[in-house]
Amino acid sequence: TGAEAESFKEQGNAYYAKKDYNEAYNYYTKAIDTCPNNASYYGNRAATLMMLGRFREALGDAQQSVRLDDSFVRGHLREGKCHLSLGNAMAASRCFQRVLELDHKNSQAQQELKNATTVLEYEKIAEVDFEKRDFRKVVFCMDRALEFAPACHRFKILKAECLALLGRYPEAQSVASDILRMDSTNADALYVRGLCLYYEDCIEKAVQFFVQALRMAPDHEKACIACRNAKALKAKKEDGNKAFKDGNYKLAYELYTEALGIDPNNIKTNAKLYCNRGTVNSKLRKLEEAIDDCTNAVKLDDTYIKAYLRRAQCYMDTEQYEDAVRDYEKVYQTEKTKEHKQLLKNAQVELKKSKRKDYYKILGVDKNASEDEIKKAYRKRALMHHPDRHSGASAEVQKEEEKKFKEVGEAFTILSDPKKKARYDSGQDLEEDGLNMGDFDANNIFKAFFGGPGGFSFEASGPGNFFFQFG
Repeated sequence: TGAEAESFKEQGNAYYAKKDYNEAYNYYTKAIDTCPNNASYYGNRAATLMMLGRFREALGDAQQSVRLDDSFVRGHLREGKCHLSLGNAMAASRCFQRVLELDHKNSQAQQELKNATTVLEYEKIAEVDFEKRDFRKVVFCMDRALEFAPACHRFKILKAECLALLGRYPEAQSVASDILRMDSTNADALYVRGLCLYYEDCIEKAVQFFVQALRMAPDHEKACIACRNAKALKAKKEDGNKAFKDGNYKLAYELYTEALGIDPNNIKTNAKLYCNRGTVNSKLRKLEEAIDDCTNAVKLDDTYIKAYLRRAQCYMDTEQYEDAVRDYEKVYQTEKTKEHKQLLKNAQVELKKSKRKDYYKILGVDKNASEDEIKKAYRKRALMHHPDRHSGASAEVQKEEEKKFKEVGEAFTILSDPKKKARYDSGQDLEEDGLNMGDFDANNIFKAFFGGPGGFSFEASGPGNFFFQFG
């Protein structure tokens, strides 16, 4: 029987040398079945399973080999390697220390012990950095640790969770899916899959994964918290949307604000909540607050077109045209639609108009002022700034009032003429249309308005006081 077992072992060795590990495994198994108390047979099968990446099964064989022969150095080495590959660096260290007790010059055990120590150090650093929310550093540490512990699900899950928290959802889902293919009941992997969906604002699907994770591990704290947050966020957002549709903007504002306090890590959902609250603020005419909310939304998600459009409209409403043009340019570069092109063009026209003299402001009238209102405003401002009225003032004051008098005449010239007013309102360049504002005489306009020469005069009634006398 011993000879037969040795024959199976030799055949297993031959297949192992050819890297045909499946056939090697079969023959080592036959050897074990024939002679189940031989430590080397278990050791060889453990080595084969390690080559097949089946470290948990290999660990069982390696442990059995050293139970049968505690002085079996290769058995202890293989047990340590399996522990390390599975991420149990403490247990691995004990195995390598046992090898050094048996053979203090064993260079492989010395190196593997250093590797185990390195993994423990990366674990400690990652734990501290996770608390600090330095998720990039945690991913780095886990990548380094996985070089020594490629079969450690715990390290992979921590890496995947941090990738999700960094917004790198496809990478996180790939890691979690790989684990679920090997172990469909892995609660940690189910939690990470749910977390990715949750952070991508697919909240209903996320809840399903969290519930499944809790079914596999009822005490899974992270899945429990995430499930609770997801349900609360969904409910608050829906309640806020309903209040907005019902026209109850104050309640909608409160509900969106409460929703924003549920989970600061949920970037996509929070971006939408900020934008929704910005819309509410614009309805309440709190335009600066609306701009702030939209700014917070695009800080969280710089591809969020709706937030740019909302903020741009608020900039238009507050006459911050340069900012509006910048946002509409961003939108048009991303989505080249006719509607976005027109919005950009409108903002550019308003920006151009804002850089010209504001004739409505000069006359002190609204942009929708009637012809009579424009005339009354001109009469008042022209008399207020006429140079004769300020003939006794300092040279500096006279110069300023003369400038204002000319601007008032210029404004009246444009706004009292329907065609010129229409061109001005549409943002056209008046000088391009042949109207040179430097050629007109404000005094002639004044005389024409008040009925020609001799139609009026200024007389002093005391220092600094004037009244008007009409002929």
